[in-house]
Amino acid sequence: MKIKDSLFILVLIGILSLVGNMIGPKNNILEAIPGMIILIAISIGGIILAKVIPGKIPAVAYIVTLGCIVTYPGIPGAAIISNYISKVDFLALTTPILAYVGISIGKDLDTFKKSGWRIAVVSIFVFTGTYLGSAVIAQFILKCLGQI
Repeated sequence: MKIKDSLFILVLIGILSLVGNMIGPKNNILEAIPGMIILIAISIGGIILAKVIPGKIPAVAYIVTLGCIVTYPGIPGAAIISNYISKVDFLALTTPILAYVGISIGKDLDTFKKSGWRIAVVSIFVFTGTYLGSAVIAQFILKCLGQI
């Protein structure tokens, strides 16, 4: 995928997320725009790094690394960046992304059908394991912190 296409998709998802951000948690769209622009810039930066740096490291690894670097408390401007990003609700971000993934899978339905029933069984185990694993980790950490 070309960077231009990635930018178009990110901007589209950003706009949809801003609308969801306004409807769900009722955040002001104008206050959330700088945070969304920062998130899109971090994403594009990670995509560019994945294309430029040799090796087969996925773009998401670069995106997460860049996000951690720019929000690390010792980095100048990290508090400002974190403040802007905090105006963007996480669930408002995930909804259009998951819709895009659903459309993407729907486009390749023939390939999905060829996988057979085994893919459904594997999916059930993966979803269940992920949910239970997350619940166990959350329970342990919250208990250690004295929150529950």
